[in-house]
Amino acid sequence: MTSDDGTTIADDRQGSGPAVVLVGGALDDGAENASLVPALAEHFTVYNYARRGRGASGFTEPYAAEREIEDLDASIAEAGGSAHVFGASSGGALALEAAAAGSAIDTIAVWEVPYAVGDEVSREDR
Repeated sequence: MTSDDGTTIADDRQGSGPAVVLVGGALDDGAENASLVPALAEHFTVYNYARRGRGASGFTEPYAAEREIEDLDASIAEAGGSAHVFGASSGGALALEAAAAGSAIDTIAVWEVPYAVGDEVSREDR
């Protein structure tokens, strides 16, 4: 697939049914969520992509989180215009940021998002 800035993003599609897009962590080339694909593909069309600059995905300067949201949006567009999204680690943060920016996300699930909240923030500030 191709992102808005012309960067080629490598992806893998398996299964059939409602679309689920998997977004891996900061260093993910698509392998991080690969073990989820077989089970999800029994009920969903699963789109698992390599994050920008990882694996077979291209990288266009300058880096910006907004470009990564555009990459996720390109995957959602390829999936038919809306999708369920699962993000792990910083991929979860990216998914949440995309949802907040208005991406066409039907439902969202995240795992181990690296945000500090509540008492954790105040401890780090000391």
